[in-house]
Amino acid sequence: MIFLIEFDRAAHRILRFEHFDDAQREVAVKRRLALEIETATAKLDHEVVLLEAADEKQIRQTHRRYFKSVEDLVADFDEAEAK
Repeated sequence: MIFLIEFDRAAHRILRFEHFDDAQREVAVKRRLALEIETATAKLDHEVVLLEAADEKQIRQTHRRYFKSVEDLVADFDEAEAK
């Protein structure tokens, strides 16, 4: 599965979260490129990425910074370091 994320760096929030089947790779790549051009033209500080994983749960685990607040990430780090 392919996931497209548009992330507002300043607000630290996801603006767009879309998923595509593996067979839709070309569609996903074109969508990412269009969003990259759109955000660059508007001079927005957005990150546009395509990520691949078996499912959404895996993406939420491997790319937590998109889904958790900075405070939650720090707490996770502190908890892991304490172990």
